[in-house]
Amino acid sequence: MNEDQAISALGALAHAQRLRVFRALVVAGPEGLTPSVLAERLDVARNTLSFHLKELAHAGLVTVEQQGRNLIYRAEYQLMNGLIGYLTEHCCEGGVCEVSASFPLCKG
Repeated sequence: MNEDQAISALGALAHAQRLRVFRALVVAGPEGLTPSVLAERLDVARNTLSFHLKELAHAGLVTVEQQGRNLIYRAEYQLMNGLIGYLTEHCCEGGVCEVSASFPLCKG
C-alpha cells in the first residue's frame, strides 16, 4: 500500500455511515450482503446507502458482484489488512510492541 491508497481508504472511512457499512460487511464475511439487507440492518435509506457504497468501492474497500438480479457487496480484506499494515509498519521503532491478531499493537 502506498500513501495515496491509504489516504483514499481513510478518507472513505472518515464518515460515520460509511464506517458502519464497512464494518457490517466485515462482519458478514466473504458471503457479503445485498444493499437491501444492509439498508435494513443499518436503518439507512437505499439512495443514501448507494452513495456510501460507491465511495467505499471507489476507495477499493469493497467489491461488488452481480448475482442474478442482486448486487452483492463484500469487504476487501486484502486492502483492509494492507491499510492496517501501512499504519503499523514502523510501529514502536526502537520500542516495545506486542503481536496481537497478526499485527503489532503499539504500547507507547
